[in-house]
Amino acid sequence: MGRLATLATCQLDQWCLDWRGNTERIIRSIQKAKEAGARFRTGPELEITAYGLLDHYGEQDTFDHSWELCAEILNHSDCQDILLDIGMPVKHRGLPFNCRVIALNGKVLGIRPKLWLCNDGNYREMRYFTPWKQRLVEDFVLPDAVQKLKGQKKTRFGDLIYQFNDGTRFAAETCEELWTPQSPHEDYSLLGVDIIVNASGSHHELRKLDKRVNLMLEATSKCGGVYLYANQQGCDGDRLYYDGCAMIMYNGNLLAQGTQFSLNDVEVLTVTVDLDDIQAFRNSRSRGLQAMDIAPYEVVEVDFDIYRLTESDPTARITPQREIRYHKPEEEIALGPACWLWDYLRRSKTAGYALPLSGGIDSCATATIVHSMCRLVVDAVKQGNEQVIADAKRICGEDEDWIKAATPQDIAGKMFVTVYMGMKSQSSKDTRKRAADLAKAIGSYHIDCNIDILFDAFSTLLGTILNFKPKFKVHGGREAENICLQNLQSRSRMVLIYAIAQIMPTVRGRNGGLLVLGSANVDESLRGYLTKYDASSADLNPIGGISKTDLRAFILWARDNFDIPVLAEFYDAVPTAELEPITETYVQSDEADMGMTYEELSVFGRLRKVSKYGMYSMWQRLVADWSDKYTPRQVYEKVKRFHFYYAINRHKMTTITPAYHAEQYSPDDNRYDMRPFLIESSFSWVSAKIEKMLGMMEDKKAEATGEQSETADQRNGEKAS
Repeated sequence: MGRLATLATCQLDQWCLDWRGNTERIIRSIQKAKEAGARFRTGPELEITAYGLLDHYGEQDTFDHSWELCAEILNHSDCQDILLDIGMPVKHRGLPFNCRVIALNGKVLGIRPKLWLCNDGNYREMRYFTPWKQRLVEDFVLPDAVQKLKGQKKTRFGDLIYQFNDGTRFAAETCEELWTPQSPHEDYSLLGVDIIVNASGSHHELRKLDKRVNLMLEATSKCGGVYLYANQQGCDGDRLYYDGCAMIMYNGNLLAQGTQFSLNDVEVLTVTVDLDDIQAFRNSRSRGLQAMDIAPYEVVEVDFDIYRLTESDPTARITPQREIRYHKPEEEIALGPACWLWDYLRRSKTAGYALPLSGGIDSCATATIVHSMCRLVVDAVKQGNEQVIADAKRICGEDEDWIKAATPQDIAGKMFVTVYMGMKSQSSKDTRKRAADLAKAIGSYHIDCNIDILFDAFSTLLGTILNFKPKFKVHGGREAENICLQNLQSRSRMVLIYAIAQIMPTVRGRNGGLLVLGSANVDESLRGYLTKYDASSADLNPIGGISKTDLRAFILWARDNFDIPVLAEFYDAVPTAELEPITETYVQSDEADMGMTYEELSVFGRLRKVSKYGMYSMWQRLVADWSDKYTPRQVYEKVKRFHFYYAINRHKMTTITPAYHAEQYSPDDNRYDMRPFLIESSFSWVSAKIEKMLGMMEDKKAEATGEQSETADQRNGEKAS
């Protein structure tokens, strides 16, 4: 052992436009880093503003306030004698940039703008920021707030390398730059950079963490050195949950990993490494040859010692490597949306949540996620989390002693209302009982009621106005009548749940109102199998970005891990909307109504969004993938049916409830899935092309088997019918 350096990264639960709160959390992270002996601290991307500010980045106030609070941090007595890497937006040459401000003892050593901007999926950085050029460096005139600290007028702005007194080097890359084919850390490493920091605003998606980890492991396995990864954690005011999981990698090994899902506002990771080991790790001759071909960077000299000698501190210990921790997808569903819901609840200053609990698996999953949230609150209280205790006291309306003794069911009883809104002829005893049993198990304040009086009033009014009384299909009604009455029910439930949510705290002697939770899964949204402005229309939807397949797996996981046996009944039940009367020979089935299974919907969704397949290429792919169970023509009928309903129901996505983003094929029109909502629904040209291919395939098969194939006229006649 020789030169030991203690370094810190962190994850912060920042909130858009919470200037004071964000600044206090940054200062707390610096304090924690110093308490652990760190000489260097890095933080999340755009941490002063919070990442997801969107069009607020177009306001000059955003840039001015960022500098004012940056100056406050640099001048704080607890923020001295430690090298700081702070994320914030900066304007240079009148252009906006996503930047890292590198500072020491009140002076700005340099500003590093982001080179490669993320501009797909949930991200629109090119809308707000300008990409910087690699290796370009210019002078930057500091704002008055910073000049007043130390009299410093200028600093360097650009793609820089920083060098300490002993020759140790560090450099910064930002979020997306780790994911690009030619990441900056490759050149930095070849130029002798020992410490690379990555400040991120990376959101949670199911099964995504392994990609992030693998990129960092590969970077340090090939390049060596220390890699400090910082990330935001929590809901900063939108559909995304930033899942923390700050990490420190070292020569291809993990040394530290933060929580991926927690209610912590500030979490700091520190490690101690031997800088001399980096040189030994990089002793490859081929590496040396490559290093000689790399164009140089401008280097900023930093008058600071990042290390301490082992002789001066014989008790110092190098941080050992550890195993990487991954959550199962079922755990991710239990934890991610639960943390998102808690952040939204505490920051919106509302009294709790209300949920239409139908007795089906979707609303069951939403209720179980709220139960998971209550469990996380209880765990955080036991750990002495002061912020959670303060928030829980306000939300539950109880004192600290009650909060510290509360169970998850106690918490739910104060802030979670579930409502079963049935109808005498449509709702089964099974769904009503399942809803009541689940409410009892999780402790929600449960209401069991029928909406017949509300439905009858609407349908009677409709009949009076139109002099026409619509009937259900099972009573002889036509398709339009049947759909009209189904939608009338579901929209009646939406009106009622909002009324209950508004007045229930008053009824129970409390102030405020409740937020309404929706429970339409991502597959139903994709297919449009929901009523616009029905019970799926709500304030928030924690499962709106999760597939039915994953939700079913989550329910089984929660049954065992949360010890809620009744969840098995939800898992086994046939999915049904219960919007049509039940008879001896008919019970409505979701999959029968849709003409496809939820598993098939999930496949369609991934091919459409993730693989970017159109109708024709989707058919080609599935002819091969589904050859063991469907003929090419059957595949075509399913693909065509999906595209038809996707097209005619696309308009529903323009008003969809804001949902937790969890799946890569979410159809959320508001930002993630930017597609028109009025498109040609017959896909006539593509259909004709597939029909032609099918004719050729069927003719060829008939020739091979000796069977007589259909003529073109027969095929066209079948299509016309």
